[in-house]
Amino acid sequence: MHKSIEIEEKIFQDAVKFYGTVFNIPPLASKIYAYLLFDYDKVGIPFDEFVEVFSASKSSVSTSISLLLNAELVIDHNKMDERKRYFFINDGYKKIRFEKIVQKMKDELKLLDDLDRFKKNHNGYDEKIEAYKALLNKNIINIQESLNKL
Repeated sequence: MHKSIEIEEKIFQDAVKFYGTVFNIPPLASKIYAYLLFDYDKVGIPFDEFVEVFSASKSSVSTSISLLLNAELVIDHNKMDERKRYFFINDGYKKIRFEKIVQKMKDELKLLDDLDRFKKNHNGYDEKIEAYKALLNKNIINIQESLNKL
């Protein structure tokens, strides 16, 4: 089997490291994700290609792909005339990722508000917390405006 796509090794290695950390995924899953980034024409990468390119067992590749599918980082589909599944980067994940970030910031804001109310009852006020809350609110608004453009 030949590679369906051309990759640049340095960029690939940087992507493996970056996405492994950002998504908190194991090394093989990170390699699969990084490899899919180079599928610019969206032809899809079959399972067997991952096994061959990464010299990994079918079980390990299957586990990593399942993790990526469950995390919504990749999607798959079957071509009409083949049994093979082809895998692609989930372009919708960018929006999902930032929606999760916004939700975490909103959750933190609620927690800070609860702590602030409690603290005010105990004669405490912290200007730094207010500045931090303002920063969170500003970032939530900026991200939501950008998400609306996606």
